[in-house]
Amino acid sequence: MVVCDDRVATVLVAQRPLPFLWPDGRAAAWCMEVHPVVMVGSDPVGVDRRLRAGELACPCGGRLAPWGHARRRAVRGVGGLRPRRGRCTVCRTTHVLLMVACLLRRADAAELIGSALTLKAAGMGHRPIAVGLDLPASTVRGWLRAFARNAGGVRALLAGLLVELDPLAGPLPPAGSVIADAVGALGATAAAARRRLGVAGSVSAWELASAVSGGRLLAPRLSAGSINTSPPLGARC
Repeated sequence: MVVCDDRVATVLVAQRPLPFLWPDGRAAAWCMEVHPVVMVGSDPVGVDRRLRAGELACPCGGRLAPWGHARRRAVRGVGGLRPRRGRCTVCRTTHVLLMVACLLRRADAAELIGSALTLKAAGMGHRPIAVGLDLPASTVRGWLRAFARNAGGVRALLAGLLVELDPLAGPLPPAGSVIADAVGALGATAAAARRRLGVAGSVSAWELASAVSGGRLLAPRLSAGSINTSPPLGARC
């Protein structure tokens, strides 16, 4: 499914059906635990409008309705924000609406974390990366270790998205490490999006990765079930 917001576009490669409910109507654990957030665009006014219009989907397939706000937080590289909350009209689960510039439970922007991962893919160690980005070495080391655990799953998600964008795309060549393989897949996927959909800098490659993975690039567990099921960057075309 292709979705768009102005020039911004992504392809969703998975849709979950409705029956993720227990017999008494409670949300199944898959909806409550795997998807604590729903990824959305970076325009708060647009997100609020879409939420009120019922254009945002819960992972179970139901529509989200306004349900207050999450706590205020500061994200390095983004600034202060107070994400909107939505509640599913079907399974009644609430979700934080997290902008694609952020990652789940991380205090740094997806773009900043992605810069460190890109440098690691090029062969740089965590200490030089930390110096170059003016960050604690322990912070960068934690990012690299977390992403390395998920790199295979990230590459698989991006490879599926690449095929959706460009059915004629060839196999992704190995890049020398699990992190480099995943970063290379992201580059190929972002390039395919620009070729097919005319995306011209509205969303960075790492924001695209955040959207597709449901913000879980550095989460303890990432699987195909973690993929975002709501059009995070706009209404369906």
